[in-house]
Amino acid sequence: MKNITLSANEEAIERARQVARNRKTTLNGLFRNWLEQLGEGELRAQAFDQQMKRLEGRIRVGDRKFTREEMNER
Repeated sequence: MKNITLSANEEAIERARQVARNRKTTLNGLFRNWLEQLGEGELRAQAFDQQMKRLEGRIRVGDRKFTREEMNER
């Protein structure tokens, strides 16, 4: 595992420590979790964008425009 050093104002650090205590973890644990979620979210966003590009131009609904009511029908 690699170490990093971060800087933040004291109030923000203390609030984050309180959140960590409430969650029964450490500030370091919160940060690790955040980093993992950040990376996973980015990968999901990239996969979504790639899928949308693959589907682009494949789905057609004809040349007519739908009314608001038609679009909101369930």
